[in-house]
Amino acid sequence: MTLLVTGATGFAMSVLARSWLDRDPAARAVVLDRAPPDAAALRYFAPVADRLTIVTADVTAPDSWRAALDQHDIRYVVHGATITPISRGSAAEAAREPEAERPLDIMEVNLMGTVRLLEWARGRPGLARFLYVSSGAVYRHHGPDSPGTPLPEDGYVAPKTLYGTSKLASELTVERYSALFGLPTVSARLSSVYGTMDRTTASRDFRHLPNRIAHLALRRPGPISANALDGIGDYIHVEDAARGLLALLMAPRLRHSVYNVALGEPVSLGDMIRWAGERVPGVRAETAPAGEADILQDSPSRGGMWGPYDISRIVAETGWRPRPMREAFHAYMHWIRAEGAWLTGVPDGRPTRGRAVD
Repeated sequence: MTLLVTGATGFAMSVLARSWLDRDPAARAVVLDRAPPDAAALRYFAPVADRLTIVTADVTAPDSWRAALDQHDIRYVVHGATITPISRGSAAEAAREPEAERPLDIMEVNLMGTVRLLEWARGRPGLARFLYVSSGAVYRHHGPDSPGTPLPEDGYVAPKTLYGTSKLASELTVERYSALFGLPTVSARLSSVYGTMDRTTASRDFRHLPNRIAHLALRRPGPISANALDGIGDYIHVEDAARGLLALLMAPRLRHSVYNVALGEPVSLGDMIRWAGERVPGVRAETAPAGEADILQDSPSRGGMWGPYDISRIVAETGWRPRPMREAFHAYMHWIRAEGAWLTGVPDGRPTRGRAVD
């Protein structure tokens, strides 16, 4: 079986492609990405390189990749190529609005790239499933109506950014192509993703709080300060997310067009620092004024895209479940140590903002 994954020289999609190849020694994968693999990607894919084909081309320019893809017997597609424009870093950098710097690119890649790939996919005989990787950024900032209730797939959708708008528009386009042309499609909304292969790339320059905390703890053991420790989020390890996406991709039958792929529980900044301290003596949480804190917590919101996501739909239909976050976070710290990843590309001492959703 051959899987096409777009955006897989980057972060989450690289882990999905590797997971696909690891699960079946006879499987093959084709990666379509406009960025060639960097040193980290080459090292990560080395054990499966003989079953992996990388096509370096822009998803919005089908003439540059159509012929290359047509050479492969592709039966499954995971479309994850996207531009993720999120402000980060110091207070001054966080005031910068990256969407204002490249609005056309965001909409062209995130929406029209999806359309271009769908146009190619509808001409493929024997396509088993087209999975679109969406985001919790499609949700509004508040909800559900009952405080503490996990966010369901139906309702509470009101994106406020070009990124979220492009993801929702792509979801709807994928669903419409399914109705018009009989394509077997599904969309998956990821919550905040961290873990293996998380690094800055040309299309994504944001590190979620689990990444920042793990690197800070390993680089300089000692207190990690924040202006608030009770802010929450739904954070999923990328390897768990990859398993969830593959469960949807391979499910014999799906009842819905959209599924949350998330931890399904709220985790606080204080929780993560405490877990880091269980692996690195001396690490502990402290509060500090915003101008002096290692980490800045933005919104006090506890709901909407900032709260836990309802995963009962995917659990009921596929049996997939993520690991408890404490276990997954410790596994991530172990991977950083084993790979030496904390020696390169380590976040510096500047404050980082939390609560972004991929």
